[in-house]
Amino acid sequence: MAKPRIIIADTDINYIIPLQLKFVEDFFEQVDLEIITETKYFESLFSAPQKADILIVSDALYSQDMQRHNISHIFVMDEQYEEDQTADLNINHIFKYTSIKEIFNEITGKSADILKLKNNGKQETQVILFYSASGGTGKTTAAMGISASLTKNYKRVLYINAAHLQVFQHMLENHSAITAAEIYALLTSSSDTIYSDIKHVIRKELFSYLPPFKAALMSLGVNYSIFKQIILSAKKSGEYDFIVVDADITFDEDKAALLNIADKVVIVVKQTLASVLATNILVSNINGASADKYVFICNDFDKENDNALISPNIALKFTVSEYIEHFVHYENMKPDALSKENSIQKAAFLIM
Repeated sequence: MAKPRIIIADTDINYIIPLQLKFVEDFFEQVDLEIITETKYFESLFSAPQKADILIVSDALYSQDMQRHNISHIFVMDEQYEEDQTADLNINHIFKYTSIKEIFNEITGKSADILKLKNNGKQETQVILFYSASGGTGKTTAAMGISASLTKNYKRVLYINAAHLQVFQHMLENHSAITAAEIYALLTSSSDTIYSDIKHVIRKELFSYLPPFKAALMSLGVNYSIFKQIILSAKKSGEYDFIVVDADITFDEDKAALLNIADKVVIVVKQTLASVLATNILVSNINGASADKYVFICNDFDKENDNALISPNIALKFTVSEYIEHFVHYENMKPDALSKENSIQKAAFLIM
């Protein structure tokens, strides 16, 4: 079977090298990779009909004539960022000066039908825990928006709202809770095969999700540790690329257990003084919070308001990796709409 043909064309050799190395590292001997840095050679090559699986080309070299060739995926690397790109829908525009990791993830995600990913797509499921030191940070909004964005990047996502009292369903089309008595009997029995036992109630709108329970855990007689068992059981199934866990803010032994099993922890903070101070305190109580496992995201950011994250009077114990901007109508936004926002997409790439 022929290897996928990938062409990377840019006259800036210093830009091409890191992207070339990334493809070599992840797809060594699995693809035919062609690097073009000369304009005349590029024009000569495409003066004749070409067949390729992926073309990654700078906007300086790209022309609409490229669409006449038999190319499955075209990625145009733009020098200038334009949020509302109105070009042909068959063309993928990427801001050239984003990180190589983000660019590579976007290209491979959108080309998943062509590329044979590592281990034939059998990469181990990643557990991503969303957590906050205080309420009101928009953690659930961020978690659902990022879950939707991951799904649109061809990732299989299971969203689990791990709260003692669940109130996330307003963001979904189907608000109904799990009503079957046998499901709650299974949740109290805490079997090691719990995911397989309750898998038939999993719903899917954009991403897959565990529907809300009909009452608080305490009222149902269900122990919080059931979430850990569901997560580990679902991870063992290998049916998902990411299990996104949206935990409430209680900091106790059960939450420490979730922190421990997570492959990555996304801590959501707001720019307010109260939220920043609370996050500082949280970081002081977590071992290894400075490691790569922990990612800090500022949500609901408004540049017109005071930003305690840059206050000279506060010694931050963490570093914010991404800012998710304030959305005027965020209370009415569903996951699909959130996933179209640039800042949500950028936050998703931090996870991929």
